[in-house]
Amino acid sequence: MSEVYDQRVRPTTKSAPPLCALSDETICLHGAYRSDRDSKAIAVPIYQTAAYEFGTPRETADVFSCHADGNTYSRIMNPTADILEQRVAMLDGGVGALAVACGQAAITTAILNITMAGDNFVSSTDLYGGTWQLFRTTLGRLGIEVRFVNPDDPDNFRRAADARTRCFFGEVLPNPKLVPFPIEEVARIGADIGIPLIVDNTMGPSLCKPARYGAALTVYSATKYICGHGTALGGIIVDNGNFDWTAHADRFNTLAGPDSAHDHIVWTNAIGGLRSSLGHSAFTLKARMTVVRDLGGCISPFNAFLLLQGLETLPLRIQRQCDNARILAERLAEHPAVAHVTYPGLMRGKPRERVDKYFGRFGGGMLLFELKGGYAAGERFIDALQLIYHAVNIGDARTLAVHPASTTHAQVPRADRIAAGVTDGSVRLSVGLENVDDLLSDINQALDAAG
Repeated sequence: MSEVYDQRVRPTTKSAPPLCALSDETICLHGAYRSDRDSKAIAVPIYQTAAYEFGTPRETADVFSCHADGNTYSRIMNPTADILEQRVAMLDGGVGALAVACGQAAITTAILNITMAGDNFVSSTDLYGGTWQLFRTTLGRLGIEVRFVNPDDPDNFRRAADARTRCFFGEVLPNPKLVPFPIEEVARIGADIGIPLIVDNTMGPSLCKPARYGAALTVYSATKYICGHGTALGGIIVDNGNFDWTAHADRFNTLAGPDSAHDHIVWTNAIGGLRSSLGHSAFTLKARMTVVRDLGGCISPFNAFLLLQGLETLPLRIQRQCDNARILAERLAEHPAVAHVTYPGLMRGKPRERVDKYFGRFGGGMLLFELKGGYAAGERFIDALQLIYHAVNIGDARTLAVHPASTTHAQVPRADRIAAGVTDGSVRLSVGLENVDDLLSDINQALDAAG
């Protein structure tokens, strides 16, 4: 297992523990890096450089043609980002990962990597508002059709698919509806007909491992829980290594056949010529060398460094956030001004079965509650908060509140907004690490002000 530390950043040659012996907490601290060989630095260095010195022309040509490893330009790869990619791949049990500029860039890159004009993909209706707009408007203008289906019946994905369907998509814990996506059922349907499932696990890093349930690809807005401090933007795509692209070469001919975007390379063959590394897979290599190369959605080295700092404490932070969120959800459910509380840990029936299956005892760090006074009450509640921030980020160490109907879902048609779980009086709380009694005090006074 010594290759775990065999990185471009020239770490030490000290052996790594066997991968099977590492827990999430240990991976987040030690995965893919020990120390720098020259400086002995324990923290991953920030390689704040745009360019790299090349070797001989022949060696350089091999790197550019993907016949050998090496760094060419930081729009495409960077040693700091490389460690982040490998560490997240290890955490998820994947075979490769790619870090990009933000979560939206991760989703866009993953879908564009396997689609072109005239293709379609099938998505859950339960989505973050920005993702809904990306799918319906921006990708639609590129000639890529989204087909929205209700995930309550997983067979809806099969019924919506055809020969031009390139992937299924869902959010593990939809933001802000919070009803768990049926990962295993939809992944099985996709496997039957040769369609990979892409899931957005922004809400559950280290809590849920989509690879275990058949998801082919996992995407993250690393800005959220992985960062944890609201200091950096970033997105990550993880290839879980369980989808055989060559078995469906007719559907994915730019991956398993000659790709004109990169000198007719066959990506599923090219990966065999590179070093055995968690940073590489056919899917992530193609995404890196075509989509990110051409569209420029790269991550900065400094942001990759900040995300690594956040990742180190992820397992501890997210468990505390889950514990706080459950207490707040239980108290809000008892308040007379609250019509309804949505929190995974309080669900019943099939949704609760999925919570237990995918998340265990943890119900996530976010909750949604509906005020009886509707839209105006939602605005009054937000305006009255004193400790809790009014902000649209989630996963921060601080508790953040937002009124989705006037912010994150304001541009989503009302019917689609309601379908996504956002009513006029909905308030979303991303719960942080504060003392829960302090949070309850602020929430109670704001509820009184909301009327």
